Amino acid sequence: MKTKILIVEDQFIEAKSLNVILTNAGYNTCTIARSVDAALTIIEKEKPDLVLVDIFLQGEGTGIDLGRILNSRNIAFVYLSANSNRQILEAAKPTKPYGFMVKPFRAKDVLIMLDVALYLHKNRIPDDNYNVKPNSADKPAMPPEFSHLVGQSPRFLESIERARRVGATDTSVLILGESGTGKELVAQSIHKASVRRHKPFVVVNCGTLPANLIESDLFGHEKGAFTGAVMRREGKFELADGGTIFLDEIGELPLELQVKFLRVLQEKEIEPVGGKPRKVNVRVLAATNKDLEEEVAAGRFRIDLYYRLNVFPLTMPSLRERKEDIVPLSNHFLKKYSAQAGKPTPTLSEEAREILLNYNWPGNIRELENTIQRNLVLANGPILTSLEIPVSKAIPDTINTSKNGFKTILENERDHILAVLESTNWKISGKGGAAEILDINVNTLNSRMKKLGIARK
Repeated sequence: MKTKILIVEDQFIEAKSLNVILTNAGYNTCTIARSVDAALTIIEKEKPDLVLVDIFLQGEGTGIDLGRILNSRNIAFVYLSANSNRQILEAAKPTKPYGFMVKPFRAKDVLIMLDVALYLHKNRIPDDNYNVKPNSADKPAMPPEFSHLVGQSPRFLESIERARRVGATDTSVLILGESGTGKELVAQSIHKASVRRHKPFVVVNCGTLPANLIESDLFGHEKGAFTGAVMRREGKFELADGGTIFLDEIGELPLELQVKFLRVLQEKEIEPVGGKPRKVNVRVLAATNKDLEEEVAAGRFRIDLYYRLNVFPLTMPSLRERKEDIVPLSNHFLKKYSAQAGKPTPTLSEEAREILLNYNWPGNIRELENTIQRNLVLANGPILTSLEIPVSKAIPDTINTSKNGFKTILENERDHILAVLESTNWKISGKGGAAEILDINVNTLNSRMKKLGIARK
């Protein structure tokens, strides 16, 4: 039975154009609606499988008003709009659409978005299935796959519970959170909790892939495909076949590659450079510290790819949001690095604990780990009585205010980078360097430092 689509669009030419695209692609189309009231009448009569909804319509109601109704009735829908500014995205997001297309759009874009929307609706996971909060009076034991993660704070346990539940499925997961919050460790745990646990887990940092070789790295190439291709090479997706691929810094993926990546997600098919398409069986986990909705609004990230990745978002809390885990994490790192050095594990004095708890930790767990490791090297007794932490950030946030009580985004970014640089003694690259803590490419960090006027005095 053919899928039936309802078009809700008050511009005659655009509505007819969409109708032609859908009909030529083999879809059934309902009577075109030009207002919310007309759409509701047609929905009752013709029972569409999916609705394409323009944001601004004739009459009193908007497309977002209709979207709320469609969501409550569990009817799949995709928004249409002449722009994708932040205000529209913020208003549309709570209605839980399966896609968002910005006019003008090509027939190919429409059909891809429909495929994505229908896939997401078919595989929809009820929010209630993942919103169970751990009972604070009877905290559950950490699942074996997540036992290497340290923490007992409510925010952390909620995230781990969501990760545990999605782990057993084959659903794509978008892991969100600031740099250094443990996104890759959680991705590894999700893989271990899945039926793919005995297959490869392949990590790709999209921010460090060479621009001229990124397609070859991801999808592979055939012998002779380009100068220097002296033999066939498997890409990351082929290496992960049967298992899981973790795409870190997905927000750094170039626009031209985003189109091909969308095809991999939707069709489970890759096309090596100079080769023919071939099927792959890969679960995709992605992570970013960027606001992808901002990236979409700025035109740097494809909205159809965003909706395809965002099947199941999982946010890892910052260390500021789980302060009760700071001391347990510190003790964990003390034990880890003392064992590596072959010496007894020192304990934290009350003063040292206070220092840890009063610091803002802009680099999150990664910065905490580096701080403990560095102070352990300097320790000369069984008790750490004090800790070296950058003075510039070891003060309450409320003191750091500009005019009107707020800092600009650039001022906050500059302070954040400076704090991390000071915590690493201005080491930029390599293990434990500022670029690693900030989770960005070294060249990107140098560029931001130059733009923000950051230089060691």
